[in-house]
Amino acid sequence: QVQLVESGGGLVQPGGSLRLSCAASRSDFLMGWYRQALGRERELVATITPAGRTNYVDSVRGRFTISTDKAKNTVYLQMNNLKPEDTALYYCNADYWVAGTNYNDWGQGTQVTVST
Repeated sequence: QVQLVESGGGLVQPGGSLRLSCAASRSDFLMGWYRQALGRERELVATITPAGRTNYVDSVRGRFTISTDKAKNTVYLQMNNLKPEDTALYYCNADYWVAGTNYNDWGQGTQVTVST
């Protein structure tokens, strides 16, 4: 199991920025950020492969950037120009395979609230 601990959430005004961090026990596989707004299903925000290839949901492309610091086993989500609709609980995810079995591990989440 991969241990994941998120941090960096908080309250920010529209147009502001936050950087989320996910400290992982390992990060040499597909890592991602997901979010779940109140009353809605969890959705993918961004992913990054070990080779550094990134993918974003359309609603955040151009505003959010996912990156990794392999030396620190930490995954970041830089969020700029935040909007009220970005308000959600943000989760870090590790997606990996062991002996032919796929695993998905999750952190506990960090709350992001965008409001005046």
